[in-house]
Amino acid sequence: MTKKEHKQKIGRISNKFISWIGSRGSLAVHTIFFTVMIALAFSDVGFDKVMLVLTTIVSLEAIYLSIFIQMTVNKHQEELEEVSEDIDEIQKDVDEIQEDVDEIQKDVDEIQEDVEEIEEDKPKELYKKIEKNLQELLNEVSELKKLDKN
Repeated sequence: MTKKEHKQKIGRISNKFISWIGSRGSLAVHTIFFTVMIALAFSDVGFDKVMLVLTTIVSLEAIYLSIFIQMTVNKHQEELEEVSEDIDEIQKDVDEIQEDVDEIQKDVDEIQEDVEEIEEDKPKELYKKIEKNLQELLNEVSELKKLDKN
């Protein structure tokens, strides 16, 4: 087993243990354990011995619980850092999209200006065509008059 696999196995076991500590099963085991210890304290075993064992066990449990709590805090810290990195990447993407939207808006504005110019130029062109057609008609009328005189 490699070092990495060993760490992963220990991590899985500790995660299962951490999950179990906060469960109803853990509550039941601790309740039974403390009930047995109190019963032993008032039996023939001796109060001092039972309290010594109970105090030692509770102290060891507190040490392990603090270690497990710190492991959980570290795990959450790593997850938060990953989420923070994801948020930073998303923010960059949003900024880039906003820049693209701004550029598209500029293009739309330019197109709108072009359309307005075309619409303004349209009557001028129409007038020019009408004027040209009228001039042609006048020329034709003039030619017809010349032909009619001959």
